[in-house]
Amino acid sequence: MECIRVYLESLKQGLQIDVLREVGRQYPVFCFLLVFMLSLTILLNRYLHILMVFWSFLAGVITFYCSLGPESLLPNILYTIKPKNKQEQQELFPLGHSCAVCGKVKCKRHRPTLLLENYQPWLDLKVYSKVDASMSEVLELVLENFVYPWYRNITDDEACVDELRMTFRFFASVLVRRAQKVDVPSVISGKMMKAAMKHVEIIAKAKQKVKNTEGLQQAALDEYGPDLHFALHSRKDELCYLRKVTKMLFAYLMPPKATDCRSLAVLMQEILVGSVFLPIMDFMADPDSVNHMVLIFVDDTPSEPAMEPPSTLVPFLQKYADPRTKKTSVLKLELKEIREQQDLLFRFMNFLKQEGAVHVLQFLLTVEEFNDKILCPELSEAELQRLHGEVQHVYETYCLEESIDKISFDRFIVEEIRNIAEGPYEGVVKLQTMRCLFEAYEHVLSLLETVFTPMFCHSDGYFTHLLMGAESPKRDSRMNRNISKRGEMFGISRFGSKIKGVFKSTTMEGAMLPYAMVDAEDEAVEEATMVMEDDSPVEAASTPGVLRNLSAWSITIPYIDFYDDEVKKERVPVFCIDVERNDMKEVGHETEDWSIFRRYMEFYVLENKLTEFHGSFADAQLPSKRIIGPKNYEFLSSKREEFEEYLQRLLQHPELSNSQLLADFLSPHSMETQFMDKMMPDVNLGKIFRSVPGKIIKEKGQNLEPFIQSFFNSCESPKVKPSRPELTILSSTAEYNKLSNDLYKNNADLSGTLETHNRNYFMEMISVDGMYDYMMFMGRVVFHMPDWLHHILSGGRILLKNTLEAYMDNYIQNKLEMILQEHRVVSLVTMLRDAVFCENSEERTTGDKQRRAKKAFEEMINYLPDFMEKCIGQEAKYEGIRLLFDGFQQPLLNKQMTYVLMDIAVEELFPELCKQGQGEPFGRQ
Repeated sequence: MECIRVYLESLKQGLQIDVLREVGRQYPVFCFLLVFMLSLTILLNRYLHILMVFWSFLAGVITFYCSLGPESLLPNILYTIKPKNKQEQQELFPLGHSCAVCGKVKCKRHRPTLLLENYQPWLDLKVYSKVDASMSEVLELVLENFVYPWYRNITDDEACVDELRMTFRFFASVLVRRAQKVDVPSVISGKMMKAAMKHVEIIAKAKQKVKNTEGLQQAALDEYGPDLHFALHSRKDELCYLRKVTKMLFAYLMPPKATDCRSLAVLMQEILVGSVFLPIMDFMADPDSVNHMVLIFVDDTPSEPAMEPPSTLVPFLQKYADPRTKKTSVLKLELKEIREQQDLLFRFMNFLKQEGAVHVLQFLLTVEEFNDKILCPELSEAELQRLHGEVQHVYETYCLEESIDKISFDRFIVEEIRNIAEGPYEGVVKLQTMRCLFEAYEHVLSLLETVFTPMFCHSDGYFTHLLMGAESPKRDSRMNRNISKRGEMFGISRFGSKIKGVFKSTTMEGAMLPYAMVDAEDEAVEEATMVMEDDSPVEAASTPGVLRNLSAWSITIPYIDFYDDEVKKERVPVFCIDVERNDMKEVGHETEDWSIFRRYMEFYVLENKLTEFHGSFADAQLPSKRIIGPKNYEFLSSKREEFEEYLQRLLQHPELSNSQLLADFLSPHSMETQFMDKMMPDVNLGKIFRSVPGKIIKEKGQNLEPFIQSFFNSCESPKVKPSRPELTILSSTAEYNKLSNDLYKNNADLSGTLETHNRNYFMEMISVDGMYDYMMFMGRVVFHMPDWLHHILSGGRILLKNTLEAYMDNYIQNKLEMILQEHRVVSLVTMLRDAVFCENSEERTTGDKQRRAKKAFEEMINYLPDFMEKCIGQEAKYEGIRLLFDGFQQPLLNKQMTYVLMDIAVEELFPELCKQGQGEPFGRQ
């Protein structure tokens, strides 16, 4: 018996009886049909040809059931409705991340502030003149109501207000540019609809707990619990939240370096928060405004054509930003003024060197000198050949795509210069009548006047010039006589020929004196000499005549070694740096490699010197320097990877590609140079502790009491300083007291920390995605559709989901195009103006609001088609619409939804914020 039992157990395991039993429990109908068909096949085997029909049907059903699941969806069958390929909007400028100098996309050489989209986002941005006038009126009212009342008591000078207008234009242009890149229908049908579904479910749950509409708002706020938006806690928290959001966005909405001016940033922040954004949020959440937007959305009547033809397109807010003051400001210089003053020109060149754009000025001076030569009526063969060589140099230096000094020109300019450069030298005389060189000159001149000159006027170098005056030594009379004789054009032309070699694709540390560059016919500077910061000569690390490119070098720090210090008579741990030079292949040289040793402190000497001449590099920073403590082998080993990464990042900076400092640091011929001489001595703790008691004894204790008191103070924890009160620019009258509002009171009036309960229960219970899923969710939660209809919709999901969502995206897009028509945008801006500035003297009465609410409810009832009423029933339809309508009449619930949607919009407009928060939603940050 035991053998039989073991045999049966093994047979059971082999046939997997448990698995078959579980399948039978999970699919009883299929198993019954399978057993039934097997029985019929065995009993009625003579009718097998008839039973094969039923077997084929059963096999097809099983195959489709196993192959098709809830995620199996049929593609869009409405081929006429295809998603519109949104035009790829490169970052705020038609040419993409176009550099103001070279025009290249994602330029790695020039500083980010040189991207025109970061400096002039309104370029090529045009709107209808009526829309532009409406927006200008709103922005002008901001100044009239919140700036001029106190500003005119201080001064009548409009210069500061002109800067505010320019900042407002920048602010609005960035918003418009970023909005053009957002796929609005996808955002509405995606994140925003999902947030709306959660809001609707909370209202539905709150409705079940209350008997009347009066308690619906409070019940929904309680249902939200800790998910209630921070801005809804109180009016003060709402103002604080808007202030924080505005402060975060200022880095993207303000001109470069504008936030460095604390006074301007705080002024802009408080004007926008307290006087613009807060009233707009109140207006958007007002039930009367929501009813008006509902009427616009459910209105299926053809849009009313504009009574007037479309107005002309004008540059965005150009007229608004035009300076009102006619006085010349000391902070506004013309390029001509800079060129007339030698010290200013010297500082301007240093500024261009920091920006990596010296070659822009060099091109201007080269073309001026070239024009002086080619306009000569009689040119010899030698002169023609020399001028042709200069044209070839201009083409290779400033027009070729692979040149690091490339300047962005129109295509016809490059083609015409190329034809002259590659043609015979006799053809150079054609440039006397051709437009290409003149157009290129005008382009570069405009670049210097509109981009670099304003940047220079806001730079530290120019402010230093205003405060300290000229920094160069007194020039001799002979130099001044030469300049006065030759005049501006010839003086600058000669100056251009002198710096042609000095600034030829190089970044040199150390400042050159301006008088040495414009000296009379002493000696021409043909090639750059390598200048050390301490003016000590050093052997050139590169081959003479070959341009060094440090970005092509590669370095590693494989290990830590010991170096015998002959002075201290001890072995000192050092970093072993392996260097491989790959920039010599173009001239036929082999790849060079060597190893050097550098001490710990030498790295910090290098960092200090680079900071002195180039400024700090945000992405290349050494760790904090250890002053107290041993710098032994173990400590250097722990810092090896950080120091290696620091050197690698320095090599990737374009402005350091020909840095003499960095080349010396990596050169095998400069082991005992400036980096050793400038090292700070180590701190000797024993000497400090020995000297302090000696000092006290020598002074006979006369300073002992202050010393002890300061010692105790240093041991105590610092007292908490009161936070600085934020400036809130609000009108002092009761009419404009934004923190008190009859409609919203004190918002939810919450204090303290809310208890956590039911957190994100909607997202955990069910996951919906797409308009079809939202429709099914609304049918179940709001309209309580019957089960049979839900089953049909679930089955139809495979067939209709993608088709319905394509149709809804197209529907939303058409609605947006209708809303963004010129006359409607003007009407919307006017409504916002009236809400913020109370320009409309006749406020809407309670009766007007009630009539609009009644009309909105009737339109919502009529919006659903009749066949839906037949499917779900008239009572279910009425109750569902009533639930949604009652939710729209709750101001705090509307504000909750408004802030959630605002957070989603901010995420889409500024995706950088989500990256900084490591993917965390903006509202959670």
